[in-house]
Amino acid sequence: MVPKSKIDEILDGYDTSDITIATLCSHSSLQIFHGARKMGFKTLGLTISHSTKYYDAFPLAKPDEIFRYKDFDDFEERIGELQDRNTIIIPHGSFVEYMGPRRFAELPIPSYGNRAVLGWESDRDRQRQWITSSGVPMPKLITDAREINEPVMVKYHGAKGGRGYFIAMDYPDFKMAIDQSQPYTIQEYCLGTRYYLHFFYDPYKTDGYRCEQGGSLELMSIDRRDESNIDEMYKLGSIEESRRHGLYPSFVVTGNTSVVIRESLLPKAFEMAEAIVNKSYELFGGMWGPFCLETVVSDKLDFKVFEISTRIVAGTNPFISGSPYADLIYPGLSTGARLAMEIRDSIQQGHLKDIMS
Repeated sequence: MVPKSKIDEILDGYDTSDITIATLCSHSSLQIFHGARKMGFKTLGLTISHSTKYYDAFPLAKPDEIFRYKDFDDFEERIGELQDRNTIIIPHGSFVEYMGPRRFAELPIPSYGNRAVLGWESDRDRQRQWITSSGVPMPKLITDAREINEPVMVKYHGAKGGRGYFIAMDYPDFKMAIDQSQPYTIQEYCLGTRYYLHFFYDPYKTDGYRCEQGGSLELMSIDRRDESNIDEMYKLGSIEESRRHGLYPSFVVTGNTSVVIRESLLPKAFEMAEAIVNKSYELFGGMWGPFCLETVVSDKLDFKVFEISTRIVAGTNPFISGSPYADLIYPGLSTGARLAMEIRDSIQQGHLKDIMS
């Protein structure tokens, strides 16, 4: 990973009155650019293969400039152009996935958040170690595929957006679908309602929901995911019957919808998030900014966390003008704008280096 001293040296050369916020033109870039502009920053879109014409349809979210690259090698060779513009990068799921966690970790440009978290998020074994050692319940882990005798969820390491997941009902089912060349994790399939909880941890905030670690935890929004084609397969009968016709369930996310959970679940949600934040400081120096707990809630109203995303997630996109939760903290503010607010405030308070890596 790029040394923190190198990032601090780059920041020493920046004009902090003229910061540019940049991200890859994908995922949650509309709200990131919109939020950065709302907080008074210049914006820069980075693209390699994505079309950017659609930004013309959304003038309030269109970046001030767009840099186009042939590939990520070209991107790295032209890194000086970003440094010349006092650029701070906002990572999101697509940015890190397309570039690769290791390559992104070496990028010599100040990035919001702690890059050390990438190694814990992308490795499902380490992610499980982090969450369970926080005291937060997860779906049961199956270590020997031959012991599968009930529905399980199989996930390849680094799978994003639902791609790389599949359900297996038994060992023969698993053998038929698995790609042994990739590392994977097998979890029990938990029956319940899936909720994606979007938190923001501010280590410098002195009011609100205070954490044992210090700072304040905010619940910005909650979403559910539309997944193709698993959400519609029930219309065709059993999964086994569909497979006979060459139709296999897929969990690729195609959209997101807003959700409000029952209020009695909120204390449990905050307790889980706080425990995971506290443990992050013990394991790798902390996690701050936006993160998402991907959960399932049973009919007994118990949470299990099946995954964590450690940066802004696309599930925050329905909330560009706020959410039922954000409106009780910062009316009309998106997670993208909350990110920009944190950078703006850190510049004003003199601790910009402390939230960059």
